[in-house]
Order: sequence, then structure tokens, then C-alpha cells
Amino acid sequence: MKIAMMTNNYKPFIAGVPLSVERLAESLRNLGHEVVVFAPTYTNMEEEEGVVRYRSLIRSVCRGAAVPDCLDPAIEKAFREGDFDIIHVHHPMVIGWTALHLSKKYHIPVVLTYHTRYEQYLHYVGMSCMKNAMPAYMRAFADRCDGVIAPTPGMREYLEGIGVRVPLFVLPTGISKDGFVPQQSKVQALRKELAGEGQRLFVTVARLAKEKNLEFLLDSLAAYKRSGKADFKLALVGEGPQEGHLRKYAVKLGLEKEIVFVGKVQNCEVKNYCAAADLFLFSSTSETQGIVSLEAMAAGTPVLAVDATGTRDIVKNGINGWMTEESVDAFSQKLAWLLEDGADRITALRQGAKRTVECYSEYAVAMHAASCYREAMEYRLQKERSQAVLRYSTACRQHWMHI
Repeated sequence: MKIAMMTNNYKPFIAGVPLSVERLAESLRNLGHEVVVFAPTYTNMEEEEGVVRYRSLIRSVCRGAAVPDCLDPAIEKAFREGDFDIIHVHHPMVIGWTALHLSKKYHIPVVLTYHTRYEQYLHYVGMSCMKNAMPAYMRAFADRCDGVIAPTPGMREYLEGIGVRVPLFVLPTGISKDGFVPQQSKVQALRKELAGEGQRLFVTVARLAKEKNLEFLLDSLAAYKRSGKADFKLALVGEGPQEGHLRKYAVKLGLEKEIVFVGKVQNCEVKNYCAAADLFLFSSTSETQGIVSLEAMAAGTPVLAVDATGTRDIVKNGINGWMTEESVDAFSQKLAWLLEDGADRITALRQGAKRTVECYSEYAVAMHAASCYREAMEYRLQKERSQAVLRYSTACRQHWMHI
């Protein structure tokens, strides 16, 4: 199968969607499929086989993200030469419009992955007023596709709830079998570097941005500290537009000694930070899947998270972690409860975390992706046959009406 993957962002920009695209493309290639990724250009990017770079209007904005030019003629030229069987687009805007155009022009099925609750990101482009209109837009875009992929069952339910009528599939981001096996020498070094003797170490991996709900996490840790638990450090891995604000907020809460702003870390190193920690803390309520929670579990680290769509499909109370309502008291108290009986409770959760990840192997995800593509191709074929029959029926009716 020849697959065109189209995305608004990709390497070297570090985020969930580029990571998901890269992993799926590579695992599909390992199954023998031909995959070409259509991605925007960036400063300091590396050329690689199997990636077509199209023009960006702005190459570096928002700490590395690009503003792609979906009208770049290089996209259609490469697409036409590729003779693809299916388009897999990862955004319903910008490159999404190009994907629909190419799908219609060349009669190629198109599948969309709904990665993001876009209404929660509109403030970045000054369009918060459009928040209530996003479900209608998503429904209209999705219904022009031949299938929509949701990363979790919860997101599939959301898409069903807003009225999407095309076939819906559930396809999580795969986890490499070996990619998240921690390097013990680095784990020990990080533990020593980030936390003192006898201190608890927590870690979170997130873009330092409003939608990640990090103020809530700091508020919860401040409440945890006020309860008499001052023997901890939080390694905050990531960068983003709120970094300056969060540094000041940590000082305001009296957490300047407990919070370690690690900054940007290459994805291959994230596993070592997760494995070094007692718990992975996750406060975002805007995730469609929460890849970083899965990555933490792959490294053997249980998760304490806010109960939200996407997260609740992964985190199971008492098995691989715990969820609480979005309440500072509930979160801080659950954190204290998880740690109060020494290592026993955490040890059991570590074992459950590793078992959870076995269901998310890259091989299994790639096999299911290929199955989704075939179903979408069959749906497109049946739809075109129905349309052809309808056109023929209409033509016949008009003919007999004029006899």
C-alpha cells in the first residue's frame, strides 16, 4: 500500500503529533508499506528519505512550530508522482484542506486522525470566539473524509456525539518495544542530580502552555508541601510560552526549591527522566490520548493524573496509576496517600504500568492502521458506486420525463 501522510508539523518540532506521525510511518514501513510524509520546512531541519518538505510561510514561531503553506505547488507535484492509494491527514485545517482537494481531484480515499481538541487551542491564533463553532466545523470536515481515526475510545465517543457519520476507528500512538527501556546508568545519574538523598522525585513532561494546566499542578504541590511533605522535587520537562510565568508562579507559591525546570529534552531521553521518578504527574485536561502518560508507563512509572478525556482511557485507578477530579485538595491528598505506605503501593502500580503498555506495541498499531485504511478504501468505493447509481437513476428519470 502507498500511503501519503500529511501534517502541519513534524520534526524537528517536538510535540505529540509529529511523534505520532513519525512512529506510525516507520512502523508501517516495517510492515512493507510505502509511506511518504508531507511536512513543512523548518530552520535547522534534516533532510530524510520518505519525507517531502513543502514551503512554510513562517519557519519558526511558538518555540519551533511552523506556519505551513498548504498552497505550495510542490505538494501536488509530489503527490501526483507518488501514485498513492490513500491519504492520511493529521489536521483538519491548513494541510487538511489540501488533502481534501487532492482526494477529490485524484479520487483517492482520505482518512483523518483527530489528534487534538482544537477548540482548546484557538486562543493562540486570536480566535477564542470560534470555540463553540468548532464541533460543527469538525463534523463538516470529517464527513468529507472516508474515515476518521480517534486515538482513544473516549475521543471516538466525542466524535459520535457531535454527529460524525463516516466510519470511525480507534488507533492509539504506538510504543516501541525497546524505545522506552530506560538506561539504568542514566536513570541513576538523573535521580542523583534532580533529587537529594531520601527525597521523592516527581516528573511531568509537557509543553509549558496554558492548556496543559500546569498552574493547577503547582497549586497541588504547594498544598502537598503545606501538609508537611517538603521532601520532594518536581522535574518539569519541556518548554513553551508560559515558562517565565510558571517560574514566577513557583516562587509565589514558595516552590522555588522544589521545582526544577529541565527544559527541552530529546524524546529518546524522556524514558530516563520518567524511570528516575517515583510518580509521573499529569494535569492536562486537553489531551486526546496523552502519549507522555503511556511513555511514562513504558518506563515503569505509574501516573497520577487529572480525570479527563483521553487520560481516562489509559490511566486505570489502582492498576497503573490513579486519577482524581480537578481539585487541588483531591490531587494533593491522593499524592500523599500513594506515598504514605513506603514502596509497596508504588511497586504494584509500576508492574501494572508495564503490563498496560503491552497493548500499545507499534507493530499491533501499524497492523490495525492498515486495516483501517482498507476499510476506508472500501467505504469510498461503495460511496462512489452509490453516487454513480444515483446519477444514472436521475438521468433516466429526467430522460423519461421529456419523452
